[in-house]
Amino acid sequence: MPRTLVTGGAGFLGSHLCEYLLNQGHEVIAMDNLITGSMDNIAHLHSESFSFIKYDVTHYVYVEGPLDYIMHFASPASPRDYLEFPIQTLKVGSLGTHKTLGLAKEKKAVFLLASTSEVYGDPLLHPQPESYWGNVNPVGPRGVYDEAKRFAEALTMAYHRYHQVETRIVRIFNTYGPRMRPEDGRAIPTFIPQAIRNEPITVFGDGGQTRSFCYVNDLIEGIYRLLISNIHEPVNIGNPQEMSIIELTKKILKLMGSHSEIVFKPLPVDDPKIRQPDITRAREMLDWEPRVDLEEGLRNTIEWFQRKIVRNEA
Repeated sequence: MPRTLVTGGAGFLGSHLCEYLLNQGHEVIAMDNLITGSMDNIAHLHSESFSFIKYDVTHYVYVEGPLDYIMHFASPASPRDYLEFPIQTLKVGSLGTHKTLGLAKEKKAVFLLASTSEVYGDPLLHPQPESYWGNVNPVGPRGVYDEAKRFAEALTMAYHRYHQVETRIVRIFNTYGPRMRPEDGRAIPTFIPQAIRNEPITVFGDGGQTRSFCYVNDLIEGIYRLLISNIHEPVNIGNPQEMSIIELTKKILKLMGSHSEIVFKPLPVDDPKIRQPDITRAREMLDWEPRVDLEEGLRNTIEWFQRKIVRNEA
């Protein structure tokens, strides 16, 4: 039974990853300081094969016994979160990556870094292949997340080259699905709760900026395929189906039968105008591409939010 540590294991992606690994026969240790994660996300996972440690990985990380894999997912991941916790975001991307890489070196474990499409910044190349170096403002408000992840990638590759640690880097594009926090600042978990409550839908800018949305189940499968591969270079995992935010808004309202009005707010500083992954590398090297279409994924997500909001507000 492989033994795997998942940092950020109580978060949106981390909890889905823990569940997937358990289904693949892993013993899983989730580690999280619960700044943005929630025990509700992993309450259903408790078993002999699953354990949870509340801990801040920016400090020395020790786990008793052998480890086969370390998957570093700890970090605030929405604009609202990393603007609220800028120092913590920088520390978990730098110190947290350093501590978990050190643990991987000690345990001779495979290390997978959860990086992000934000390393491309507001891209000047479209779609974005892994070879693109990005267009990032290092001193802008989003720079705390962008540069933390860029540093984490550089440190991961240094440990691979200098210490021969087996490393993987996944660049995650916009992902959605159950267990996102309502109103965390990202589009889908903001729009759906607003529509459920018949509140105005808040769209930044004119809604013409584009994103490419990948359902969480597809993303996790791609990450797992990368984990068990031997690919050291970064790999984009995301859905190349690009659409504007206003298109997404109208699709959600139609699926929900909602008559909420759309209101527009100023675009945040350094908000990317376009975002679309080039997944050629994932297709060719991992035999992976997304399978869940947007309508199916949105229906699943809407149903989850409806249950959550009704339960919390009853």
